[in-house]
Order: sequence, then structure tokens, then C-alpha cells
Amino acid sequence: MDVDALKESPIGTLVPISGTDPRTTQPWSYWAYLPDPLPVNPDLSAAAIMATARAGNAIARLDQAVAQLPRPEILVRPIIRREAASTSALEGTYASFEDVLTADFLDDREMTSEQREIRNYVHATEVAVAHITERRISRTFLGELQLMIVRGTRGETTASGDIRSHQVAIGAHNKPIDTARFVPCPPGDQLEAGVAAWEDWVAHEDNTLIVAKMAMAHYQFETLHPYGDGNGRLGRLIALLQPMKAGELRWPILNIAPWLEARRDEYHDGLLNTTITGDYNPWIEFFSTAVAEQAKEGLERIQRLLKIRDTMILGLREKGLRGSAIEIAEWLIGYPVIDVNTAATLTGKTFQATNTAIKKLVDENILTEITKKKQNRLFLCTDAWNATRWE
Repeated sequence: MDVDALKESPIGTLVPISGTDPRTTQPWSYWAYLPDPLPVNPDLSAAAIMATARAGNAIARLDQAVAQLPRPEILVRPIIRREAASTSALEGTYASFEDVLTADFLDDREMTSEQREIRNYVHATEVAVAHITERRISRTFLGELQLMIVRGTRGETTASGDIRSHQVAIGAHNKPIDTARFVPCPPGDQLEAGVAAWEDWVAHEDNTLIVAKMAMAHYQFETLHPYGDGNGRLGRLIALLQPMKAGELRWPILNIAPWLEARRDEYHDGLLNTTITGDYNPWIEFFSTAVAEQAKEGLERIQRLLKIRDTMILGLREKGLRGSAIEIAEWLIGYPVIDVNTAATLTGKTFQATNTAIKKLVDENILTEITKKKQNRLFLCTDAWNATRWE
């Protein structure tokens, strides 16, 4: 951590910390960064205002396009899983998109550790989205989500869901604390006060454009690093929840993590440079670009998926297929990987009728059986999968 640079930060203070290195039992003393509360009605540059306005307009176009669909929820499912895979990759957890999709059909004991971590994020997102209209983005709500994110993983402890009671350091795993890239606020009263001030700032209604609020809230949350694990994933989930809470986005259809994953160093440098300079504007412009480009990409991806669905169904009808086969095909853009039981539930048909229909879709090369098993078979719709996964 560049202590000399951070001592000059105009938006926070270095505070002394000390402890004992468990590897060597030697005492140490260092510094941690305590950010000031975020400014109310921040004075943004013209460039930052323009960037946030463009991003806000892109969100509106995406939301309006999805609102016109007869069943928007079909598209929500793969979008959440795509975000889950990329947001987890930013924290060093990698799984193929096919593995992410198949995790929905596995028992917990059948999952890899990577699938479990990503599936946890999917679950937390689905719960958060279901309750965001009546829940405040608060310490209580976020604690519940953090516990869901780390449950059953190496990051779970008896204190999961609570504000951390121990010091953390970013980029110093199994190394001395003075090698860390950044050392967040120490635990205790200062961290508690920082989280409380952040929560009030997020809830405060003012004239700040929503994307600027998303960017600044994300910066502050990552800088506070309030939990023992899962802060990055939770922080990016909050960025999705904010426009939904504000009524700017009705469905969780904004994927910013893939864009940030492709610019990992720039993302982390942007957070740190904001701390050093105290200038929020470059960070807001960067974050706004992520939102604008991903909203545009999301709209294009949705249009591509709908075209795939329509082409697929038209082709099946031209070949004389009707009934269950068509109904299942309509769901495949949301379920690129599917099993017979799920298809039966979605269409309301019997297992036998659904199994027969899926066989027809296999015969027509719409689906491919990917498990090579006699029971609990999974089927892949390659066209939908290719259009949903990240490049």
C-alpha cells in the first residue's frame, strides 16, 4: 500500500493498526484507510454528468425493450447466471458457462467448489431481486445476502452475515500486511459508523443521477470492505439492486461484471486512484461506461436470443411439429441446459409427454444430450447457449 500517497488523500484518513502475524507470532504495526462519508449532492464534472446520463438512457432503453416481452422472466435466468460467473471470476473463482448452467440440476454434493460459489451468488441475487421493492439496502439485508454468498464455501465462518470483527488486507494473502495493495478500515466503531453512513447515503433521495449513485456507492462499499469475505460480489450485486430500488430497472438484466472482468486491472486501479486523488469523476466515468456498454450489449443479446427462438420455432412448425415440442422450444432461450423434469414443470405436461417431445427436439438437432446417462439426463440447446454465454 502506498502509505505516503494515502496520507494525502482528501477523502479519508490513515489510522494506525497493530497485531500479531499468526505465521511468525511477531507483532506488527501498520496503517488502515478510513474513508470519509460520501458527499451529499456531489459536484460532478460535465464529463461525468454526460457519462452518467448516457448510461441512464441505456438502462431505460434496455428496461423498455424487456418490458415489451410477454415473459421477461425467461431471459432473466441466463442473464443472472452470466453475471454470477463473471462476478465470481473477478474474485478468482472460475467455471465454464456450461458448468454454471448445469449446477442448477445438481445436488450440493455433486457440485464442484466453483459451482457451489457461483450457485450461491445466483441464489442471493434471486432472493435480493424478489425482495428489493420492500427491503431497504441495509446492513441487515446485505448481511443476509453475504451469508448466502459464502455459505458452504471456504469463506464461511461463524461470523458470516455480520460486519467483520477482524482486520483484512487486500492483496496480501499469506503475506505480511505491509505488502498489501490496500488495507481497509479497521473493525470496530469506525467501521460500524462508516457502514451506517453508507447505508443512509444510499437511501437518501437527491438529484444525483442513479448511475453516479451506483458508482459512488460501489467505490465506498469496496473501500470499507465491511465483511470478512464476498465484498466484491456483494458490491456488484448492490449495483444491480440500486436501479431496481429506484424504479429505473424492473428486471435484473444488467450485466456489468463481464465488462469489469475484461478490465480487471483498470477496475481495481480506478478504485484505488479515487482514494488517492479524492476525485470521484474519473471513477464515475469509468463505471458509467461499463453500465452503458453492458446495457447496449444486453439489448443486442436479448434481440439475438429472440431471433434464435423465433427461427427455431418456425423451423419446427415447418417440419410439422406441434404441442409440447414447440412449448419446450419457447423456453430454451432461458434454459439452454434443461432436463425432462424441468421442461415438464415449465410446460405443465406429464413426464412421458415431455420426454417424447424432448426426443423429437434431439432428433431435430435442437437439443443435444450432454450427460450420456440413462437417468437424470441433461440436454443442451447449443444455439441458445452460444448466444447467452460471454465471449
